Amino acid sequence: MSKYFLPVILFFILASFLFVGLHRDPTTVSSPLIGKPAPQFSLPRLQDSEAVVSERDFQGKVVLLNVWASWCLACRDEHPILTEMAHHKVVPIYGLNYKDESADALRYLADFGNPYVANAVDFSGRVGIEWGVYGVPETFVVDKAGIIRYKHIGAITQKDADEKLLPLVRQLQSEAP
Repeated sequence: MSKYFLPVILFFILASFLFVGLHRDPTTVSSPLIGKPAPQFSLPRLQDSEAVVSERDFQGKVVLLNVWASWCLACRDEHPILTEMAHHKVVPIYGLNYKDESADALRYLADFGNPYVANAVDFSGRVGIEWGVYGVPETFVVDKAGIIRYKHIGAITQKDADEKLLPLVRQLQSEAP
């Protein structure tokens, strides 16, 4: 009887972890990069491969870094919200085009509009990994000092923009550098 007791206990422990995991919000995965400087990178620009985009472009201003790809369906869902934010010039939005073909990305922006100040091409995904990207889309808020202050996993909804991103951006913009 006792030889069956340990497997039954282990089964219930594993089942408990599974039960808890299934009821967690996957967009609330914390990032170890929150409160740390943005990772250094230098990647070619999507529209001009001779020019580069780097974390130095963020210096002295609050910015959003949006990780996206033309093949990402959820990116299409959030794109109108990013476009609206860019139209109102609330915050500069930089793009990190992740594991995508440049021609496809350019066509995507031509079709849906370009909310980005600049787009970095991360064809290999190396920079995305350094930023702790789990998948696309993901969006980071970087403060004036180059510190990552927030990470949003998944498509940004209007509610996310109104209740999380924009209040944080306004708060950070009002703080002294």
